[in-house]
Amino acid sequence: MCSSDLEITEITMGRLDGKVALISGGARGQGATEANLFAREGAKVVFGDVLDDQGKQVEAEIHEVGGEALYIHLDVTREADWVSAVETAVSRYGKLDILVNNAGITIRKTIEDTTEEDWDRIMAINAKGVFLGTKQAIPAMRRSGGGSIINISSTAGLVGSPYSGASYAATKGAVRLFTKSTAIQYAKEGIRCNSVHPGLLETPMTEDILADAAHREERTQRIPLGKIGTAEDIAYGVLYLASDEASFITGSELVIDGGATAQ
Repeated sequence: MCSSDLEITEITMGRLDGKVALISGGARGQGATEANLFAREGAKVVFGDVLDDQGKQVEAEIHEVGGEALYIHLDVTREADWVSAVETAVSRYGKLDILVNNAGITIRKTIEDTTEEDWDRIMAINAKGVFLGTKQAIPAMRRSGGGSIINISSTAGLVGSPYSGASYAATKGAVRLFTKSTAIQYAKEGIRCNSVHPGLLETPMTEDILADAAHREERTQRIPLGKIGTAEDIAYGVLYLASDEASFITGSELVIDGGATAQ
């Protein structure tokens, strides 16, 4: 192959050409960015959320630039919603190759201020939701001959922090080890599973705390790269793990935090 042929191939082929992806929490922020990026890289994307109006807007934006995507209502705490989501992806696009368990919430309370209802809610969305999505996706991936599951954890799932509530950290730690167990159990079937651990980002989840200029400056100074991350920073890491470029990677943790946890 001559150099000019290689250049044409690189330009015209998307990194996810021929892949079908399912993304939770895709109506805004990081999930919406992932849905857009995956579609741009050639994937057929089914993405869900409980924020239906915002989700339909993201779907329209993807269609406007020629991408293939479908928004669905998805409450990640309901197994029936996950059954429907996987069935929709397979019936519409013929298979399922990629699952991104992205949906999540945060609760910034001390242990004493955290109610039992708070604990149950964040566990249901952040941890149970990952379990249910993985459980339903695996049979479809098995029929496709393998797949890639990417679970969005957090640096709060790696180290303690005065900025993260204990309940949030507990859910993200659970996601981290659930990921490793999944990777080991299904490696021989060609199903990979990895976790992504974002640090501080500019997203709807953090806009309230970053609105305080003094707090923003304090947090930024703690990051060795000297800046706050973006949803795009995370999405490109997720894209890599979803692609065949990462075919020898499973059970791993991709930390994207500007060096914060390296200190």
